[in-house]
Amino acid sequence: MLKAGVLGAGHLGKIHLKLLKESNQYELVGFFDENKENARLIAEEFGYKKFDSLDELIAAVDMVDVVTPTLSHFEVAKKVISAGKHLFIEKPITNTFKEAQELIKMAAEKGVKGQVGHVERFNPAFQAVSDRIENPMFIEAHRLAEFNPRGTDVPVVLDLMIHDIDAILSVVKSEVKKINASGVSVISDTPDIANARIEFENGCVANLTASRISMKNMRKSRFFQRDAYISVDFLDKVCEVVKMKDAPEHPDDFAMILQNAEGVKKQIYFDNPSVAPNNAILQELESFADAINNNTTPIVTMEQAAKALKIANQVIAKF
Repeated sequence: MLKAGVLGAGHLGKIHLKLLKESNQYELVGFFDENKENARLIAEEFGYKKFDSLDELIAAVDMVDVVTPTLSHFEVAKKVISAGKHLFIEKPITNTFKEAQELIKMAAEKGVKGQVGHVERFNPAFQAVSDRIENPMFIEAHRLAEFNPRGTDVPVVLDLMIHDIDAILSVVKSEVKKINASGVSVISDTPDIANARIEFENGCVANLTASRISMKNMRKSRFFQRDAYISVDFLDKVCEVVKMKDAPEHPDDFAMILQNAEGVKKQIYFDNPSVAPNNAILQELESFADAINNNTTPIVTMEQAAKALKIANQVIAKF
C-alpha cells in the first residue's frame, strides 16, 4: 500500500483524509495543516496523526495530497517533487501557467508522477457518455453555485469554470483559436460571474457560463455533434443521448421523424445510458494509486491541467 499524507485540512482536506483512510490502496500516514489549532482539533476528533511540519510529512510518505489554497500550490508542490515524492494536487494546478510548466519539468527530472484534482472527469454521468462524444462542434456549459466565501480568493473562472474547461479540452481534439469573455465582480474582489466563448481550430465553439452568486446550483453541459446531442448533468449525475439516423422506409406509429427542406427524413432515438454510482474523489485518488503502482499515465495529467489553466487565465485576461 502507498503511504499517503495530506497537506491542508480545511473543508476539502477533511474529505480527502476520510477517503484515504477508507481506501484499500493507501495507508493514511497523517496530515499537516499550518493552522495549529485546526490541526489539533482534527487530530483529536478523528485520530489522524498530526505532523508538526511539511518536511516531516513529506519524509514519511510516498505520496502527498495537496489540498491547500491555490496561491500556495507552487511552493509546496516544489517541495514534494524535490523530495522525490508523488504528487496529487487539487485544481487549479498552480496560479500561473509558468509555475505549472516548472512543476512538470521538475516531475519529469525526478521521475515522479503527478495528478490534478479535476474531479468532474470522474463524475459518473460524464464517464457514462465521454466515449460517445465524438467531434462535437458546439458545446454549452453552465456551472452555477450559490455564494460561499470559500474559494473567493480566486476568480470564478479558476474556482468553477476551469472544471468545464478541462472537461471540454478532454473531448475536443483541437487547439484553441480564439477566446472572448466577460466577467463581473459583484461581491468579491475578483469576478463572481463570467462567460467565455472559446473557438477551436477545427470549428468547434464552446460557450461557458460560471457564477458563484446564483440562487440555485446547476452544473450542466450539452454537446452537439453530427447526428447527435448529448447532455450531462454533473450535479444530478444523469445524462442523455439523442441520436438521429436515417428513417426506415416504414417507421412504426410512435417513431419521431424529422424531414428537412431537401426531403431527407431522420428518426430520433433517445438513450439514457446507465450511470454507475461512485465516489468521484475516491476514484480519482485510487486511479492515481493505479498509475503509480502500474507505472502508467494518470487520467488527469499535470500537462492537461496546465493547459486548462492556460485557457482559464486567457479567459480572465479578456475581462
